[in-house]
Parts: sequence; C-alpha cells; structure tokens
Amino acid sequence: MNVARPSSSPLDTEPEAPPTVTPLTQSSAEAYVASTCFKIGPPGQVGVELEWLVHDPGRPHALPAPDRVTAALDALRLPPDHPFLPHGSRLTREPGGQVELSSPAADDLAGCIEITSLDLGILRAAFAAQGLTLAGYGTEPHPRKRQVTLRQPRYLAMEEFFGRAGPWGKIMMCATASTQVCLDAGTDDESAPGTGHGFRARWELAHRLGPVLVAAFANSPLLDGRPTGYRSTRQAVWSRMDPSRTLAPGVLNGDGADGDPRAAWARYVLDAAVLCVRRPDGRSWTAPHGLTFRDWLDRPEAERPTLADLDYHMTTLFPPVRPRGYLELRMIDAQPGDGWMVPAALAAALFADPRAADAALAAVEPLAAATAEPGPRGPAWTRAATRGMDDPVLRRAALDCFAAADQVLADQERAGQPAAGQLRSAVGEFAERYTTRGRCPADDLLEAPAALRQPSPEEDAPC
Repeated sequence: MNVARPSSSPLDTEPEAPPTVTPLTQSSAEAYVASTCFKIGPPGQVGVELEWLVHDPGRPHALPAPDRVTAALDALRLPPDHPFLPHGSRLTREPGGQVELSSPAADDLAGCIEITSLDLGILRAAFAAQGLTLAGYGTEPHPRKRQVTLRQPRYLAMEEFFGRAGPWGKIMMCATASTQVCLDAGTDDESAPGTGHGFRARWELAHRLGPVLVAAFANSPLLDGRPTGYRSTRQAVWSRMDPSRTLAPGVLNGDGADGDPRAAWARYVLDAAVLCVRRPDGRSWTAPHGLTFRDWLDRPEAERPTLADLDYHMTTLFPPVRPRGYLELRMIDAQPGDGWMVPAALAAALFADPRAADAALAAVEPLAAATAEPGPRGPAWTRAATRGMDDPVLRRAALDCFAAADQVLADQERAGQPAAGQLRSAVGEFAERYTTRGRCPADDLLEAPAALRQPSPEEDAPC
C-alpha cells in the first residue's frame, strides 16, 4: 500500500543522504515511532504489495539479463521520481531482479482487487513483450545463481550485513517473493463489544493469525531445484536471519509495556541493528558491526542520527507484521497467477467485521501456547512452515477462518456488492482445492518438481 510508504528504491534510483538536521534523542525517537507507525482511525482501507520473480519461460533456470528487465520497465515510461502505474500502483525493483507492485490504499477490498488487477495486467504485458513472465513462488524453485543485480549502496550494504551470518540474507534478497496484505491499524477505542477495530486487538489478531496464513498459503517447498523439507522455505529463511529485525516484537496485547504495541514497537526499532548508514558522494553505506539505533543515539551530538535516518532505518526492518501507519502482513508466500487475491480477501474479511475477528481469534485459540512466542521462530510458525495444512490443528483453525471470511463476503454480496460474490467464489474454491484436503500450493510443486530440478545444459551448477 503506497500511502505514506517509504520505499526501498524507485526503480533504479536511490535517494540521496538527507541534509544534516537537529539530531535525535532516545525519548524523541521513541515518541516519533510510537506516534507515526500506528495511524489511529476507523479502519477500512486495504492494500497489497506483490513481489514477483522474473522468469524467461524458455530458460527458467537462468536469471534473465538485467537489461531485459530494464527494457520491460522502460516501456512503461515511468519517471524515476514518480514510478506509479496508471491506476496508482507503485513499482519498485528488488535486489535480486524481482519486481514489486504496491497498490494504493483502496477504500475497500473490491477496490483494491480492481485497481491492483488493472495495474498488474499492464505490468505483465510489458514483461511479456520482452519474453518474460512474472512468477508467483515464495522462493525461486529453479537451480540458478543468486546475484544482487542492483548495485546500489543500500543493497551492497545489505548484502554485506546479512553475509556476516551465513547465506540466508542473500537467499532472501535474491530468491524470495511474498504477497503482503496491508490493513488499517485501527482505532484507539477498545471499549466496543467484540474484538472490534481497536488497534491493540488488530495487532494481536495479525500475530495470532500469522501461522495460519503461513500454512494455508505456503508456496515455497523448493530451493535450488530440491525439496527443503519445508512447505514454506521462505519462512524458514526469515527465521534464520538477524533476529533484531526479523522477529516480531516480544509484546502482544496485554503483555508488558502496559499492553501498548506502540511502545513495544518503538523499543524494537531502537534496539534493532543498523543495517546501513546513508552517506553522500558515493561512499559506502556499510554500518559499523554491532551498532544498534539506540547505540547510535548515544553518540556525541555531532554523530547522532537525524529523523530522516530513523525513517530510513525503519524501512530495513522486516518483522512478520510491520506497522507503517497501517499494518503490513508480511508472512504470506507469493502465490501463482491471480492467487494473491485469496489471502488478500481472507485477511481483509477477517479484519473488516468484529464477529469475524472474534471467530478468527477463537479459531487460533488451540495454537495459543505455540504462538506465545511470535514468529517466525515460534513453535506454531515453525510447524506452519514445515507442514502447512498437513498439520491438523492448523488445518482446523484455517477452515474456521475461511468459514468466518465466507460469512463476511456473503453479507457483502447480499448488500449489493457483486465483486464480493466473485471473491467469495475464489476463496471457497481455494479452500476446497487445498485447505479441506490438508493441502497448500506447495504440495502442487512437490508433486511435479521434475521440470524445476534440472538445470539447462548450458547453465552452471546451482549455488
């Protein structure tokens, strides 16, 4: 969702380091984070952020040449300082050659689906003209080299930072893709009956629901052309990366910090390691080893970070639920074709209606002990990544969540919203094909992986 969305880089450009302004203090930094990352108000808006792996169908084991991707994007004629498609979706390039389409904030689910579909059709046509396709997998299933194709200061610093702890960061940067659902944070009123629209309850629901969304939509069982033992390898990769920026804040509703996720998130932001320090004149953005943002704030005034540095630091944090004014649900694998509509519809429906939200919380209650440690390293998250819908407890919870969402979409259809009926059919068909049978999209790949495992003769061996 591109409202108030600080992006990593618009196409091939990188923002300049900001001018020097009054340095921050710890108290001013915490107050700023708490006040800006949860925009309080009546919820209703919906957005999605769709990451896509780029494939050449004729040579799927080879990373397409960057100039072909550039040619596809150039055909769209988007100015670098305004990379928006005709219906308002923002387009960015990811470090390993993936592309991301971020919808504008729509007033409702139907509007989000319509706008995103129109812009996605334009994007797909531009890539098709270059003989390329946008592939929806959580991890790159083919054996091919991993290469950071965008040699920009941010990504070079990111590659160096994550490289200190093994291969997981580079796998994330170059070989993963997600479907992210963006929902309003909610109101400051927790007094209404039911789960309602209070931001604390919505924050809790997003985390409790996380393992179900991981399991139901797991779509990354292969890496380097081989099964990994996970239905969602992407989730397993995130669990192995820098915990200061990939784990959820250790506070859910009612636990510590007076039950206020704003305070918990502010602490999380300041305690996270600094991934990069923006510097002018082509100098490296590599951050000092072990430096947290809180440490940086404790430096002498002339060396302390600015508000712009804090804003940028927050774009380098990747927990499963990220507050950016709205809540960004980041735990869902990329889906094939137009399959992204189903997790978007499911999540939006569960958060749109207090009764559905209550039903979802009741559905995940049997997982409560396993979700006490929020993802992606908690037991329920690990089970979800490993077994998907083969786990009977997760499957039962998912079926109950699908049923609650179906009721919301049915009510919307009866209220005269024809798009709700179409989405209801799509959600129901997915549940019938996968969830009720104890399956997820990953199982399709596991049953027919032969074409994915064998590199083309002219390709190098997988990394």
